[in-house]
Parts: sequence; structure tokens; C-alpha cells
Amino acid sequence: MRRRYEIHDEQWEIIKDVLPAERKKQGGRPAKDNRTMLNAMLWIARTGAPWRDLPKYYGSCKSVYTRFRRWQMSGMWDKILEHVASEPDFENVMIDATVVRVHQHGAGAKGGSNSRQLDAPEAD
Repeated sequence: MRRRYEIHDEQWEIIKDVLPAERKKQGGRPAKDNRTMLNAMLWIARTGAPWRDLPKYYGSCKSVYTRFRRWQMSGMWDKILEHVASEPDFENVMIDATVVRVHQHGAGAKGGSNSRQLDAPEAD
């Protein structure tokens, strides 16, 4: 079951090959998988909660933070963003007033409430 702030399977398929290998060459204890760690990082980013409030099912907040910093220092986030930006899906598009024009009838043409006030007789 996917939790609220976790990435979809389609999103995971797009970025999974960009992330570094989960196992170190020198061996040692197996690390948590990248998808769980990424979901934990996204939970922190989307909720704005401090690291210590990370839910237990993601694992230790220290481990997640360590992986986050390691990815940050290696430039991994830039690689992920470049990879994702190369094929936009336009799921979220923002439009503001700098690109939206008002229709000519709504742009303060002659008429409207201002002209009625000018034609009204003045009260003594």
C-alpha cells in the first residue's frame, strides 16, 4: 500500500536507474533500499517536519538524513532533477497573470459602472 507522500510506481521507474547502487563494493551490512529512503526524504520535504519526526516505518531518521546529505554532496539531486526535467509530463502547470491576457471586454473599455456615475445628476 502506497502512503500519502510516496512516489508512484511509474515515477519510480523513471528515476530508479539514476540513483546510486544500494550495496557498497566493500560489502558490509545491506543498506535500506533507495525507494524507501527517497520516500522518507519526500515525506520530510512535503510535510516540513523535522528529521526526528520521521515515521518509524521509514527507518532511522539518522540513516535517512545521512543518505540525503550524501546524495546532496555528490550532486545526486541535480542529476535526478535533470533526468526528470528532460521529459516533462505537465502534471502540474502554473499560470500567473504575466502570461494570461484579459479579454477586451474585461479590460476597462468604455462603459461599466464608472460611466454611469458620470451621467448621474448631482445631489444638492
